[in-house]
Order: sequence, then structure tokens, then C-alpha cells
Amino acid sequence: MTTESASGQLRSRYDLLHGRRVLFILALVLGCLVLSVVSIGVGSVGIGYGDVIRTLFGDAPDVFVNSIIWNYRFPRVLMALVAGVGLAVAGASMQGVLRNPLVDPFTLGIASGASLGASMAIVLHFTLPGLEDYMIIGNAFVFSLMSSFLILGLGRMRGVSPETFILVGIALTFVFSALTGVLQYIASDAQIAELVSWSFGSLSRPTTYQTIISLVVVGVCVPLLLSWSWRLNAVSLSGDEVAQSLGVNPGRLRVQVMVVSSIITASIIAFTGVLGFVGLVAPHIARLLVGGDHRYMMAVSGLLGAVLLLVSDIVGRTVIAPTIIPVGIMLSLMGGPFFLYILMRKRGEFWK
Repeated sequence: MTTESASGQLRSRYDLLHGRRVLFILALVLGCLVLSVVSIGVGSVGIGYGDVIRTLFGDAPDVFVNSIIWNYRFPRVLMALVAGVGLAVAGASMQGVLRNPLVDPFTLGIASGASLGASMAIVLHFTLPGLEDYMIIGNAFVFSLMSSFLILGLGRMRGVSPETFILVGIALTFVFSALTGVLQYIASDAQIAELVSWSFGSLSRPTTYQTIISLVVVGVCVPLLLSWSWRLNAVSLSGDEVAQSLGVNPGRLRVQVMVVSSIITASIIAFTGVLGFVGLVAPHIARLLVGGDHRYMMAVSGLLGAVLLLVSDIVGRTVIAPTIIPVGIMLSLMGGPFFLYILMRKRGEFWK
């Protein structure tokens, strides 16, 4: 076999693999659209899928249906799509740049920082009259970013190795969780109920305006992370030394990815409350389906995160209707067993 024919065969195989991955991404996009229509139609007032599609295209059958869809269900579905894509891409980026498949915004302490901020606003009355909800959201956002910058600052004091960032994140998680526990201990019954409700995570909490804010942040930051996919490949698949030989600065890339991923996470969980497992499970599924190439894996992770949130929300609203189970609880119920399955299946050989 000549060199040209071997090269041609390799090129043909690559084109075939690329085509399959692109088709899979398009199938996931179609799946998100279908699940969005299903989610809009599900609820205490059932709406036919035909009426849902007509309303979305501006031909609502009546004013009542139009009000339900545009005022309540469409913002909820939009937030599920935004949060799923944002948290999953942030998790995939963190796992790649830190070369650890158990890393995500939740395990690094960013979510714990948001919980501490919300708890302080609720229990210690860090609010202004009439602005209680906004102060809770603001505190959660500020503290989630603060935890990220603490991870970066303390990590840089000992170098910018992946192990340092992970260990600092774990330590801060324990500290923030302990402080949140102290606040819960001194809180009144009404405050504890509000804290528990916030910590569950819910897609019904954000307003349309808040959803748009998250959409703008995710719409800016996710393409930025996707543009770094080649550099993430160099670091995650080859290690720091090889990445440096290819012209990539691993330390700078880690700081950049951590900052952007933290902004994404903060802009989502400040409005929804804590949503765990999305940034952890979705990248694992994507890696199993399309491999570790971040050019495809990050896009697939984002779409799978959206699918995971939509499915969790649909199940939570229908399994014991009319009672609605918060999506954060459903994510844990569905994501936990699946992650255990991955653990058993891979038998410790996570990183491929």
C-alpha cells in the first residue's frame, strides 16, 4: 500500500467519522426542539402539541393558551435550554483543562458559594425593603464568583497545576457548606423553608427578564469556550509539556476557562438555585458517544445537558401531578444512579 493510498483511507475514515458526529449533533438539536414542544404542552392545563406550535408561530387558538405559553411555560423551557447548555459546556471545559473527569462547577465549590450567598441574604437580612428577591439573587451571584476567584487566587499561590485547583475547590466546598449549615442552624422555620426551597433548584423561579440575562451571558461565553477547543485538546489529551511544545500556555488557559465557566455558572444558579449533576454527567455521556475531541464533545455535552434538564423537568411535573417536583431533585434522582453506572462500567478507567 502506497503512502498516498494510506493517507486517502485515513482521510476517508476521518470524513466519515466527522459526518456521523455532525449528524448526531443535528439529531440532538432536533431532540431538544421536540422535547421543548412536549414540555410546553405538559402541565396542570394540558395543551395540544399542534396548539403549542401554532402559538409559537403567532397563531394562538385563544388568549388563554397564548398567556399560559408565553408567560409561564416558554420562559421555563428557555431557561432549561440555557441552563443545560451552559452548565454542561462549563463542566466539560473544566474537566478538560484540569484533566479530571470528576470536576464540575458543583464539585469545585462554585455552587456552594452561591448557596452561602443566598443563605446570608435570607438569614442575616442582607436585603433592602421590596428588593428581597433581587438581593438573594445578587448575593448568590457575587458569592459564586467570589468562590471562583478564591480558587484561582489560592491555586496560583501554589502554582496552576490541575491538582491545586481541585484541592482548593474541595476545601472551599467544605468551608462554604459548614458556614451555610451554621446559618441554617440559627435560622427561623420560615427562613429554613426558604433556604430549602432555594437549594432544590427550580426552573419556575426565574422571570423572563432573568432568563434573558442568563441567555445573553451563555450566548457570549459558550462560543468563547468552544473557540478554545483545540487548546483544550492539547492540554487534556497530551498533558502540559506537549501542550507547551504546541504553543499552548496551560496555566493561562486554566485561568481563562475557570473564569469564563464560573461566570456562566453564576449567571444560571443565581436565578435557578443549585442544579447539580448537569456539568458532571453530560460530559461523561458525550465522551462515551463521540470521544474526547473537544471540538465535538463540548457541543454534544451542551445539547445533552439541555436534554437532561428538559427530561428531568417533564418527569418532575408529571410523575405525581399536580404536585411539581423541583428539577434539582429530579436531576439528582436521575443523575446519581446513572453516574454510579458509569463508575461501575468504566472500572476506574475514566479518562480516555
